Amino acid sequence: MNPITTDNMKLVFATHNKNKFNEVQTMLPDHIELLSLDDIGCNEEIEETGNTIDENAILKAEYVKNHYGHNCFADDTGLEVHSLAGAPGVFSARYAGEPKDDNANIDKLLDQLKKQNDRSARFKTVIALNLDGRENLFTGICEGHILEKRTGNMGFGYDPIFQPTGYTKSFAEMNMDEKSKISHRGIAFRELIDYLSK
Repeated sequence: MNPITTDNMKLVFATHNKNKFNEVQTMLPDHIELLSLDDIGCNEEIEETGNTIDENAILKAEYVKNHYGHNCFADDTGLEVHSLAGAPGVFSARYAGEPKDDNANIDKLLDQLKKQNDRSARFKTVIALNLDGRENLFTGICEGHILEKRTGNMGFGYDPIFQPTGYTKSFAEMNMDEKSKISHRGIAFRELIDYLSK
């Protein structure tokens, strides 16, 4: 795998999620200009029809490359709960059905875990990078467990009920800097940034 060397780079991050976009933007070096799907006029929701987190990331990155011609990276993240055989997994964003609703997803997950003693879980992020005709994957995993109730009001998604191993705070009690140092997304994006910086 030969890293790309460049002084200035424009990259599309295939997301409409402003929280996610801002979280990633704070991690990128100055020579990389980050654009969102909204910035390139892509207003549609890119369908996530893959059977795995890896497949969904690849699908989204390829969609932007094929339809808009931009160098692009896309991520997909899933929360995998051990006692639920890895659910919600690829269905994390729509666990409670359509439309996507973080609170409904959390309510459903807490309900599913009421009779479970094992609340261990992990977040997994996979990033697919399409850059100058080459594709690479970067993976980040954060182990932890699911709390019995929401704690904290920062972050998004399942952050209020996920407590990473070795910490006494939920993700939603951590500021962006604290979270990005240990989070699944932070780990995967540091791998991406290391690759882009070589």
